[in-house]
Formats: sequence, C-alpha cells, structure tokens
Amino acid sequence: MKRPQSRELPGFSELVEVLAKMTSELEVKAFLEDLCTPAELEAMSDRWRVVQPLQEGLSYRVIAAETGVSVTTVGRVARHLSTGAGGYQAALKLIEQG
Repeated sequence: MKRPQSRELPGFSELVEVLAKMTSELEVKAFLEDLCTPAELEAMSDRWRVVQPLQEGLSYRVIAAETGVSVTTVGRVARHLSTGAGGYQAALKLIEQG
C-alpha cells in the first residue's frame, strides 16, 4: 500500500504551521523532544548529518564509514536531495546564511 504524501496526512499542516511560528532553537528543541521518540530523533539527526557530505560530493560508502549512518539511509537522503520537495536545499541555504 502506498503511503500518503505528507501534505495529505491529518495534522501535518498544523505541525508545519507551529514549527514555522517557533522563534528560537530552544523552542524547537523542546518541541521535537516532546513530539518524537529518541529513535525518531536519532533517525532525523542521522539523515541531516549526511546532507553536507553529500553536497560536498563524498561517496555513499565514505559518508557511511565516517558517520556510522547506513548506506541505505545515505542513498535515501541523496535521492531526496536531488528529487525531493526541496526541503534539504532550503535548510542548507539557511545554514549558509548563518
């Protein structure tokens, strides 16, 4: 069975809205810690950790070896970097802007 797109999930729009309204790292951190399980936080952190090395052109295997993140996860992130909704790219721009 195909999973629904995130925009079709009940409550997703409200989740996006509340995240967009948060004004400090402390608020976002507290919210994510309350919202997510430790495993979910680890999975999201792992995905984010491989974005920069992928942008730098490192190979999946090198990234996996250096970060401990599975090659499968690295590949999934790489796919979303190139054909996803543009969220990783937007986040990278925010980081670059400081």
